[in-house]
Amino acid sequence: MRTSPAGRLLVAIIGCISVIPTFAQERTSANAQTLLEKTDGRAEIDAHATEWLRDSDVPSLAVAYIESGKVAWTAVYGEQSPGVAATERTLYNMASLTKPITAETVLRLASAGKLSLDESMSPFWLDPDIRDDPWSKLLTPRLCLSHQTGFANWRRMTGGVLKIRWKPGTQTGYSGEGYNYVGRFTEEKLKRPFDALAQEMVFDPIGMNETSYTSKVWYTGRLAVPRGPKGEKPVDPIATTWNGADLLRTTIGDYAKFVVSVMHDEALTKGIATERATMTRDTVKPQDLEKACREAGDDGHCTVTAGMGLGWEVETVNGVKILDHDGSDWGVRTLAMFVPSQGVGVVVFTNGDNGMQVIRRVVGALYPNRLYVATM
Repeated sequence: MRTSPAGRLLVAIIGCISVIPTFAQERTSANAQTLLEKTDGRAEIDAHATEWLRDSDVPSLAVAYIESGKVAWTAVYGEQSPGVAATERTLYNMASLTKPITAETVLRLASAGKLSLDESMSPFWLDPDIRDDPWSKLLTPRLCLSHQTGFANWRRMTGGVLKIRWKPGTQTGYSGEGYNYVGRFTEEKLKRPFDALAQEMVFDPIGMNETSYTSKVWYTGRLAVPRGPKGEKPVDPIATTWNGADLLRTTIGDYAKFVVSVMHDEALTKGIATERATMTRDTVKPQDLEKACREAGDDGHCTVTAGMGLGWEVETVNGVKILDHDGSDWGVRTLAMFVPSQGVGVVVFTNGDNGMQVIRRVVGALYPNRLYVATM
């Protein structure tokens, strides 16, 4: 599941305008600059995390802050399950934050010459549901990673059958099926399980020793139990087979290391790194942009584009580019965002259905300005 493009737009606006550059000086509008307020974001979170969790009915919160291209700090608050405190070792369901890791595995394999982002996947993998569809031969790893396959998010949304709803490459449509499709292609072409390839190409080089697509013995006693709407029993699927789009488990420290590695374009060719951070097509609706700018008090000085790159959404806000992604499952909300040119970023995990309320407060504390308040 994903938040709306308008919701992701608001996070993009906040992240880009409200940080002070540390890598390269980038100019924002004069009006936006007047909205900056210097506060100690970590201190604010420490002081109010318990209150935010209680008010939002969210059990726990894990935060990582990246500064100068390095993990500056991580912190965890609340309970991973009733009566059990959340810690740095707590394992959270990433929901759709699984997708950037799947994408990174494919991009690193392409950079190593193991596959091409633009090759037809049909000689190696062709789902039986689309075997007779001539458009199936147009499907490539690039189209899967940039959500241009024509698949629905999940095949259950098209009667339990995988369907290509438009010519691949001509439209953007968010799809978890596309990420599983490229993973299956990668397995078939390289004759190795996809999660083993992720371990070799991403987890081991980065030092992500507490991350897995599937259930492990070391999960025991460490899982953040999700909390959905009141009165509903917990729904917490534990994957026994890899899913390229969902259910990856990790700690706040491991994912922060991953974001730093992505920020530095590690293990990618220069060309592929550039393509990862290049927007495919602008998906911002004019009315959403107008509303965001007006509420932010920056009407007339606000320029934003946003659309999918390879594994990440790419936004350019008043000339500043950021990459971000969020995740949403039953009782789970997660977010990662970073500004490559400035070396700053935020990763936030929650295990509550109202987690986005907490995430917004955290991002607001780490990027403090009146613009943020106006856009939420």
